[in-house]
Amino acid sequence: MMHSILKLDIGGMPVGWIRWQTAATLYARDCVRWETGAERFIVRGGINARTGQPSELRIGSIIAVADRSRRHNGGNAPLLTNRTLFQRDKNLCLYCGRQFSPNELTRDHIVPASRGGDSIWENCVTACRACNQYKDDRTPEEAGMKLLAVPYIPNLAQYLILSNRRILADQMEFLLAYARKKVACQPLIRSDNAKSLRQ
Repeated sequence: MMHSILKLDIGGMPVGWIRWQTAATLYARDCVRWETGAERFIVRGGINARTGQPSELRIGSIIAVADRSRRHNGGNAPLLTNRTLFQRDKNLCLYCGRQFSPNELTRDHIVPASRGGDSIWENCVTACRACNQYKDDRTPEEAGMKLLAVPYIPNLAQYLILSNRRILADQMEFLLAYARKKVACQPLIRSDNAKSLRQ
């Protein structure tokens, strides 16, 4: 079983990705309150001593557990990594508008870190090496460079999409529906050079 299980709190809010072993433990402890999605995984165990039948556990691809999520309540932003940053920006340099492979991209601080700029979602954008080197220790305005989109904090559903490379169709459908309902801020395009950001 290669795919992760999408864990929700009892109210249906996405909490995170868990391994099937963790999901099996939640089922065994009777913590799973409901499940949704089309996919089911079967985990086979040993022979039941009373019935003589092989044991098996059916695990849903999306499960809700009997707790309230405390993970991203309030204003807590999801973890910023280069991988999720590049995926948020669709592997586009937000200065020149060209698409690159992840190993050709860098994290740029709009307000440079050396000048007090924080490593937070709203201050970081994806940049190619050439643009990042040209910008150097300046703000975009000082360097005469225009940002093609306004950086934003992804909501939890968007972040879960960004952080997992192997999402099942039913999990993606659930997360996309949740992301559309909860979106607070989307990238604002400032240039026609970044048409692919609109997709």
